[in-house]
Amino acid sequence: MDPRLPSNFSFPKELKNRILFTIGVLVIYRVGVQIPTPGVDRQAVMEAFSQRGGGVFGLLNTFTGGALEQFSILALGIIPYITASIIFQLLQTGVPYLEQLKKEGESGRKKINQYTRYATVILSVFQAYGLSRGFFGQESIISIPKFGFIPFQTFTIMTLTAGSCLLMWLGEQINAKGVGNGASLLIFAGIAAGIPSGTAQLWSIVQKGEISGGFAIGLVLFMILIVGVIIFLETGQRRIPVQYSQRAMGNKQASAQMSHLPLKLNFAGVIPPIFASSLLLFPSTIAQFTQAEWARQLQESFSLTGSIFNILYVVFIVFLCFFYTEAVFNPNEMADNLKKQGGFIPGIRAGYNTSDYVKRILDRLTVAGAIYLSAVCVLPNILIDQFKVPFYFGGTSLLILVGVALDTAQQIQSHLLTARYEGMVKGVRIKSRRVRF
Repeated sequence: MDPRLPSNFSFPKELKNRILFTIGVLVIYRVGVQIPTPGVDRQAVMEAFSQRGGGVFGLLNTFTGGALEQFSILALGIIPYITASIIFQLLQTGVPYLEQLKKEGESGRKKINQYTRYATVILSVFQAYGLSRGFFGQESIISIPKFGFIPFQTFTIMTLTAGSCLLMWLGEQINAKGVGNGASLLIFAGIAAGIPSGTAQLWSIVQKGEISGGFAIGLVLFMILIVGVIIFLETGQRRIPVQYSQRAMGNKQASAQMSHLPLKLNFAGVIPPIFASSLLLFPSTIAQFTQAEWARQLQESFSLTGSIFNILYVVFIVFLCFFYTEAVFNPNEMADNLKKQGGFIPGIRAGYNTSDYVKRILDRLTVAGAIYLSAVCVLPNILIDQFKVPFYFGGTSLLILVGVALDTAQQIQSHLLTARYEGMVKGVRIKSRRVRF
């Protein structure tokens, strides 16, 4: 390295500050998870969760990093904000007003973000009410008897809503001053926080002799292999070649340029598994609140290891993959923009033919991506049913962990490349000045 280049050439100070800021925010989040809602008997809450902790509550508890089972002030997690963001992202393709705001650029994006915050507050209030009324709706969890259930429920709604808004604000701070996507990193931290306890439980099962040590090692190696497959497929792209026609630059004629249009294999990400699992777990969760015979049969039919659940799970994932891809990617708009910029796909006529060609490729990629998502998400249920193993971090959780880690690593790499380019430019300026004088 040239000694005249700046000292922050390899690892810039700004990036270091961003990483430290992100770590600090995640530490604050994990501390908040341990703070229970005032007036709650934690032991009674733990017992209530052990009785009704299955279904969608178990899924939410994983995403909140154990905050739900402790009835923490952050029990709702960042889920209301993510739900509101997804809803407005989908509405931008069907509501003319939101579609117009999207085209306005930065000002329109700020308005959509403001509407998303309002929707987050509304969703948090409804979810906090359902949580306090349905799941923990009993006076036995109140540690202060004179507090009363009705005032306690009102206070709980305010506390949980404030906690969800705090996480929304922390996520936005990570986006502005840290590294990575704030909301995704908060979910990542919650899921990753459960890895040590899951590992300890697996070790305890091995010591009790319920499974052999060799089988446990094989299971760990298999999980590592699955992680490698997920990384390979998540980074996979179909690159469509694009050629730009010659452009006149003053008195010179610029030569034609070649580029490519990247299309991801898994365009929808983890949204289809999250929505599909929530929809399918909802009936069995509601059935836990009644003792009727039909409710017991419904709960058995929609068990995680049941054939009905897995078949419907795959159907919903495939449907949501196509639905989300159609909602966020418009081949006609892409073809029009490509035509305006003077670009074309070699061998394909501009306009409708380009749009139809890209759509055919995108449909094939979506089929492959849906099969990949279905296999990864159903695999834990098969292992639990056939081999009786505690597959704690499979399916959606594993997809989130790998996807967020890849996205954060790419952003860090982008900061490093930017710093390297700026360092090279400064180095060239130093050389030119020395030559002049």
